[in-house]
Amino acid sequence: MIGVEITSPANPRIKQLVTLRRRRVRDEAGVTLVEGYEELELALAGGIKPRQIFLCPEFIETGQLRLAERAAERGAEVIHVSPAAFRKIAYRESPDGWLAVVPAVSADLGGLDVGANPLVVICQGVEKPGNLGAILRTADAAGVAAVIATDPVTDWGNPNVIRASKGTVFSVPVAASTSDLVLAWLTGHSIKLVATTPAADRLLTEADFSGPTAIAVGSEKYGLPDEWLARADVLVRIPMFGRADSLNVATAAAIVCYEAVRQRHSSG
Repeated sequence: MIGVEITSPANPRIKQLVTLRRRRVRDEAGVTLVEGYEELELALAGGIKPRQIFLCPEFIETGQLRLAERAAERGAEVIHVSPAAFRKIAYRESPDGWLAVVPAVSADLGGLDVGANPLVVICQGVEKPGNLGAILRTADAAGVAAVIATDPVTDWGNPNVIRASKGTVFSVPVAASTSDLVLAWLTGHSIKLVATTPAADRLLTEADFSGPTAIAVGSEKYGLPDEWLARADVLVRIPMFGRADSLNVATAAAIVCYEAVRQRHSSG
């Protein structure tokens, strides 16, 4: 199963992995990185076929090596890496010994199949990979049909998005496109747009999420732009009783998603 063993942090393959931290390099190669046992396990469960698996036995927990065998069965090259070399390619301060090169995450808006009564989350201009990843984890847990990034600042294949999502970027359909195209896509699919803003008069509990619905959240600093607020069918706000006038965007998305889940569960 092991074709190569790498001991030196200066090895050319280690240097190439480090370059994949740059989006341009990932896009040109058509790949991204998945770090972590749980993340890689979800990727495999989602049907991903890794190209290479880099593992460090000194960091790996007993009983986890079966994952490398499963990846090898799908055609992945399995490479053992020394602790020093692995620390150079790892994103985490305390790596668990797993890193994979996988095909780029598909983010084609036209390829989304969201079903007859979808719940969709739209992230408009969200900048921080950690927030996008956290929104994906919520979407996976809440059974959201898709998460769409509009006018994206980062990409779905950003290793920090994958890490923050715990690998759910491979279990939740995602897309990325411009605001104009996404708004047209919503109209074409007869999906109601619910926009979140602290300035809304209506509380989120007063909105109807039972039909085909897209929940839109905006950037960390500015929220949703005027174009989105003007095009929305409903504006909603989360009740706030402290001095802060807004929540972290991932937290806000989770609250609104679960209000939609509550309503849909109650209505059967």
